[in-house]
Amino acid sequence: MMRNRVPGILICTFIAAIATILSGLKIGSVSFDVVGAPVFAILIGMLVTLVKADLASSETFKDGIKFTSKKILQYAVIILGFSLNLGTILTVGSKSLPVIVSTISTSLIMAFIMMKVLKMDSKVSTLIGVGSSICGGSAIAATAPVIGANDKEIAQSISVIFLFNVLAALIFPTLGHAIGFGSEGFAVFAGTAVNDTSSVTAAASIAEGIFGTEGILSAAITVKLTRTLAIIPITLVLSIYRAKKESRSEEGGSFSFKKVFPFFIIYFIIASIITTVVGVMPESGFTTFYMGSFVTWMKWLAKFFIAMAMCAIGLNTNIVELVKKGGKPIIMGFTCWVSISLVSILVQLATGLFCTNL
Repeated sequence: MMRNRVPGILICTFIAAIATILSGLKIGSVSFDVVGAPVFAILIGMLVTLVKADLASSETFKDGIKFTSKKILQYAVIILGFSLNLGTILTVGSKSLPVIVSTISTSLIMAFIMMKVLKMDSKVSTLIGVGSSICGGSAIAATAPVIGANDKEIAQSISVIFLFNVLAALIFPTLGHAIGFGSEGFAVFAGTAVNDTSSVTAAASIAEGIFGTEGILSAAITVKLTRTLAIIPITLVLSIYRAKKESRSEEGGSFSFKKVFPFFIIYFIIASIITTVVGVMPESGFTTFYMGSFVTWMKWLAKFFIAMAMCAIGLNTNIVELVKKGGKPIIMGFTCWVSISLVSILVQLATGLFCTNL
């Protein structure tokens, strides 16, 4: 069985490696890390399919590509847990909690409203909603298997999130400085109103130059990681909802929580707990290595696995069809993006964070 998967896994690994290299390129003052390896990977995958449409369905590659788009995606979420020190997040990120809760709630509510108004598919709407509200591609990766989303639905959602990630990274630093954000206020804004970690990093890095101060990047990332924890309750609620929905749709069906429970989220939590425990241990060679090199490598591996999975999804996606059907998802993504940004600003004004400095 594993032997049949190797060719497909290898082609996804190869394309993910190319995507990772591309995301690290810098031409003059233009850095491609704002795009990110996962987005490059899904675009390359779709372009390959445009040239060779039957690649993903061929006997040689289909098992490995399917395994990568499903299981490797879940492994990426588990590994992501090693980058989360719950103690640090609760201590540093708690100040931004009202903003985080408000923006997440706003995005999910707006996604639901727009789904009804635009008569959109519920799975795509859910993925755009959680992607906008929590952490972009990582949230979509965690949510997709829980709601049973297919590769086309994932690709469509990722494409929408990518569009507004790039716009946010380019616009928000200048906008934030112009409207009077303090350095801490902007860090919270970037951490709550920008979707993906790579784009939060890009926006905060640019802001440090514009604001003329350091610390915005580390503070924004901490807020972003605090926001990432919302993956846990969101996926659990969605799994219960799906199980109940499926039991009602089947005659004589019964509630099957085990059938749809996202067990990979349990491993994600365990990984976070391990990092938290190591973080409070007395300083030693082991803790220094773990909190430094090990966590750094886990972050890189999680991102690389997501790039592999996005490549597999791209290989199963018709880019022409995706563009034709992209109008409504883009409107929904725009609505969520603007709503989150406005709510982040308003809640910070109400709590006094708006003008504060690091």
